[in-house]
Amino acid sequence: MKSKTEFKHEALLNPEDIQDVLKALSKGLGKGKLEFSDEKEGALLLNPNGLLRLKVTASEDEDSQQFEVKVRWEKQPKRLNKTAPNIAS
Repeated sequence: MKSKTEFKHEALLNPEDIQDVLKALSKGLGKGKLEFSDEKEGALLLNPNGLLRLKVTASEDEDSQQFEVKVRWEKQPKRLNKTAPNIAS
């Protein structure tokens, strides 16, 4: 059975501090290495490469607004055929 390793961190930060976090994410993506750590959760190393799936959502209700950015990739991209199948009709 495979285990899932997770890192979670939640904080109240000002917009400038959040910009710094987003810049660090961008820099890590460029290098192909993201290391997440804090005092409580330990560390998690991710190695994004190849094509990455990006999902951006935004929402608003009476009391709050939010946006989310999600990036996902396969550790070992699936190999697909590069030729069309033979189909008789």
